[in-house]
Amino acid sequence: MTLFEQIQSDMYAAMKGGDKSKANTLRTTLAKLKDKKIEKRDDLTEQEEIKVIQTLVKQRKESIELYEKGGRSELATAEKAEMEILNGYLPQMMSADDIKAIVQSVADEVGATSMADMGKVMPEVMKRGKGLIDGKSAQQFVREILG
Repeated sequence: MTLFEQIQSDMYAAMKGGDKSKANTLRTTLAKLKDKKIEKRDDLTEQEEIKVIQTLVKQRKESIELYEKGGRSELATAEKAEMEILNGYLPQMMSADDIKAIVQSVADEVGATSMADMGKVMPEVMKRGKGLIDGKSAQQFVREILG
């Protein structure tokens, strides 16, 4: 069963179970996946489906941050719930220690010594992470190591 089919199946189950928030979140996710499929004019690979979901999660994180700054805790809570649902469809992200080790090895390999070398380090770190590294975390570790 593909990720798309899994999400669709879970959406139907949520609809039957009366879980409106989960059903709406999954419906929106399916719409985004279908849009991407139409844009590509071909079926999406699992990696592409994961990338779409990661984008949705990232949008939720940004929204949570803005809602909390604006004092809208009820909206932030709703976004957090959506983010949790979406995270259930993503592969387990790398731990902080693993990311730090990759950043350190890449920095050593490319001979990075200062923040000016961040442009050399980041693309390689993200490539090695194969979509399992959060960009913000990686950037933070690069700053720590090179800063």
